[in-house]
Amino acid sequence: MEDTASLWRTDPTTFRDVVINRQALEAALAGDCPPVERVRYLALLGRDAQALGEGFKLLPHTPDRRELLLVLAQINQRQYRWHDAAVLHEKALRTARTPGDEAYVRHHIGRRLFDEARFRAAADEFQWAADLYRVAGQPELAEDNRQAMRHALQVHAAERGPGRSAFELS
Repeated sequence: MEDTASLWRTDPTTFRDVVINRQALEAALAGDCPPVERVRYLALLGRDAQALGEGFKLLPHTPDRRELLLVLAQINQRQYRWHDAAVLHEKALRTARTPGDEAYVRHHIGRRLFDEARFRAAADEFQWAADLYRVAGQPELAEDNRQAMRHALQVHAAERGPGRSAFELS
């Protein structure tokens, strides 16, 4: 199967996943696609009901529970079902066994909060993820999350208007 970077990417401005090659995603679905990736690809193609159905059926049996929970949370997030997404994120957080695992989930929580226009809270989650990645010895991912934090703070400041600090409590 192709490298996923040629299929989809996360937009650094919105933190939303964007399809790059729709035909390749369709081809991957028709081929030998791992189950969790199948759910992700269905969702990327806008087939949310099918993705949720397959995902929840797969959930009790998958060894990659954390990733599947995060994919299911993203589907709910795209449907503006914030509470359902948050519940799935909390379940994913409970599967974390290492600082790197927790950082990965916190990054996804930050993406949801950003999508909810809760920019200050998103910045806090990205900062938390950055700190955990630093502790885990993953400096590149720590820096990616620091950049995401700065972006969220900039959007927060722009929303609040000129002359107001992004660090003020919301």
